[in-house]
Amino acid sequence: MKKLILLICLAPVFASAQNFHLSFRGGFANYQGDLQRRNFTFNQAKFVGSIGARYDLTEHLLARTHISLGMLRADDAKSKSASHQSRNLNFQTNLFEWELGGQYNIFNLNYKWWTPYVFAGGALYRIKPFTADNNGAKTFLQPLSTEGQGFIAGKKTYKSTQFAIPFGIGGEYLLTEDLRVGLELGYRKTFTDYIDDVSTRYVDQAALLSARGQTAVDLAYRGGGAYPTAGTLRGSEKNKDAYYFIQLTLVWRPFVDWYERTSGIASFKKNKKVGCPGTREKGY
Repeated sequence: MKKLILLICLAPVFASAQNFHLSFRGGFANYQGDLQRRNFTFNQAKFVGSIGARYDLTEHLLARTHISLGMLRADDAKSKSASHQSRNLNFQTNLFEWELGGQYNIFNLNYKWWTPYVFAGGALYRIKPFTADNNGAKTFLQPLSTEGQGFIAGKKTYKSTQFAIPFGIGGEYLLTEDLRVGLELGYRKTFTDYIDDVSTRYVDQAALLSARGQTAVDLAYRGGGAYPTAGTLRGSEKNKDAYYFIQLTLVWRPFVDWYERTSGIASFKKNKKVGCPGTREKGY
């Protein structure tokens, strides 16, 4: 009788719990922009890790959210372009991202052991590009206004926290009903050209020196020879910057076995069949 009362009381919690999953991801992050023109490359990639949660809305559609921490970087010295090498700029930035979106599984995991999927959503991310100055000291680039942002008419200072649209593809394989592994490739469309602090043209040297000082001049142009004439191309604003992740994924449903152990209504041992716990005994 006690078990029956416990079952009735916990049924709504159980129904919700079996749709809830914890998600962990780890892999590489890279960026595409004025210092890294290739659409996809592992060159100069850095580690990124994510932790999040997912909730099954239907047998194919789920809601998901993740927090990711990583780094983006690029260096003209590692480019194959002679013009990039002569420009000699570089940057790094720590990356924080909060993503919220949806995922559509192509196959129904109640009947298949694996599925490809697509996902899309929205994200807030934070960047603070920096480099090492001529003395080797870490120097943040945004306050230096290297292209005249903030003191040249029509040029606004770019924000550290911005909005992006994440989307991509992936695949998952079920090790058990409650544990999945996979691989995901996610692209982030941004609305800024300043992840790398490079976008348009060189600002007048005297104006930059007066507004932001000698360090700004030194880091706006790091090539050999004289500082370029004002208006000379420094980057290209035709395309916005972007960044992307390629990560291994681990998805775990943590609460189902705990419920079965405490309620005593079913064995808490893993069952190798695909399907939700409520359908195992019925053989669906």
